[in-house]
Amino acid sequence: MGSKKLSIWKREFDLEKMNAARKDTLVENLGIEIIEFGSDFIIAKMPVDHRTHQPMGILHGGASVSLAETVGSIAATMAVDENHYCVGIEINANHLKSARDGYVYATATPIHIGRSTQVWDIKIVNDAEQLVCASRITMAVLKRA
Repeated sequence: MGSKKLSIWKREFDLEKMNAARKDTLVENLGIEIIEFGSDFIIAKMPVDHRTHQPMGILHGGASVSLAETVGSIAATMAVDENHYCVGIEINANHLKSARDGYVYATATPIHIGRSTQVWDIKIVNDAEQLVCASRITMAVLKRA
């Protein structure tokens, strides 16, 4: 007897609308876009180019953290109803491998989805699916006024 895995999402996904919302933001400036979602994950991609390089020509650690925070924040928001919103309260990142070009892909999966906090695991890989950065973000869940 099998069981169907239930989705954790409380809001409807519209990738076109999500990506349009990045206009005139850091997310747009870094070229980050949401490309996929499943029952318990969201994936975003970011180019490794002049916008995301540090002076030595490799992916800037801050760009990786921005990618992780973006995909984790979107995931957290999608996992609460319209009466709530989420804000980041802590993020960490371990930079494990450099990247010079191509794209990096961040996959956010939940560690904990509670009433007042959420914790998300974010793995960032390169085009060869090698782990570039391991990150974790803690989000506060707040009620809209």
